[in-house]
Amino acid sequence: MNFFRSLPGWRAWIGGLLLLGIGTVQAQRPSIQQPTYTNPLRMEDGSLIRVADPFVFRYDSLYYLTGTTRQNSGFDCYSSPDLVHWTFRGAAYTKPEGHPGTAGFWAPEVFVYHGRFYLTYSSYNPKTRVMLTSLAVADRPEGPYRDLYSPWFDFGYSAIDCHIFQDDDPEGSLYLYFSRNTSRPGLSIGQNYVVRLKSDLSGTIGAPEVAVEADQPWEQVNWTENRANEGAFVFKYNGKYYMTYSANNTGYEHYGVGYAVADDPMGPWVKAEENPILTTDLSRGVSSPGHNSIVFSPDSTERFIVYHRHADPQAPKPSFDRVVCIDRLVIDPDGRLRVVGPTSTPQPWPSGAGK
Repeated sequence: MNFFRSLPGWRAWIGGLLLLGIGTVQAQRPSIQQPTYTNPLRMEDGSLIRVADPFVFRYDSLYYLTGTTRQNSGFDCYSSPDLVHWTFRGAAYTKPEGHPGTAGFWAPEVFVYHGRFYLTYSSYNPKTRVMLTSLAVADRPEGPYRDLYSPWFDFGYSAIDCHIFQDDDPEGSLYLYFSRNTSRPGLSIGQNYVVRLKSDLSGTIGAPEVAVEADQPWEQVNWTENRANEGAFVFKYNGKYYMTYSANNTGYEHYGVGYAVADDPMGPWVKAEENPILTTDLSRGVSSPGHNSIVFSPDSTERFIVYHRHADPQAPKPSFDRVVCIDRLVIDPDGRLRVVGPTSTPQPWPSGAGK
């Protein structure tokens, strides 16, 4: 007879050993749930970050976010250690008495240069009846910023969405990208321009040149009323220059993001055939994604595209209630950009977050 079967209550005893063994294995292999975030981004109190034209940059160990917030007076600032958890930092810039702009304080960006922080933004000048760009400066990334040039330059037409790019050539050449906005009754037009900048940021060198304008089919869906390219963001990768930009009207569902590639910062710029890379997808709860910036994850291994979209995708159009979202941006072996999204479901934290 088997020894174990000769013992009283042997079945219960063997069952207990099996249960004990299973419990031991489970204790040695705990379940680890990866932390996630979900678009749109929120503050620690759960409130949505209602910022349009979001621009994010990293300085030291923190990310800073600004954008179109107080359209009649200036811009606010938020900070985060990881692109997920955001804290309101207050006013980054508030227009002073006597400022030529009265409204339309739009699309600020920050350029870190020679240890200082330079804020570009546009505002409406009622005397000239155009949107003009100004340049402000601060000693800290969160501000307060004070005007250095207001306006910064005036080419005789509205100029918004300024973006400064510094090349990695020996001179560290500076380039300014902006959207020239013109209008006629019932029609608005936007073209992205590029021009060289003086090394001291005091002005431009030469005449601005057209970089991109509405010419792809997805940019011509409302051709009789809107022909806009705007919101340029430029970076360099593998010897090529990439420009992401937005097209159409941000208030409507056709707004989205495309990109173009060039061998030189001045162009010529060639748009990608696979455009747009971000567009409305109501099945995902996404309406009118656009006007982006791009930033690396905390450990610099992942790119993230930061953009706004409608807070309520079902809201009547036009809608200008916009919230901030982030998604991964990848570059495939052929040099093509692809957004892993747009998403409205839980996504893994940016690589290196929480460390």
